[in-house]
Amino acid sequence: MSATKKIKITQVKSGIDRSERQKLTLRALGLKKMNASKEVEATPQVLGMVRTVEHLLKVEEVK
Repeated sequence: MSATKKIKITQVKSGIDRSERQKLTLRALGLKKMNASKEVEATPQVLGMVRTVEHLLKVEEVK
């Protein structure tokens, strides 16, 4: 079994007044509201989505 890292992402800024692509990326990450948090696997696909909206998120590594 591969040990994939997990990260905790928290939305700290609003998606209002952002491009449609950024809004859809937040939704795809499972973040619907301000201060919503989600633990996700740190796959290349997820990390790419996080990089797209990193200015709206706080990212922490889960031990």
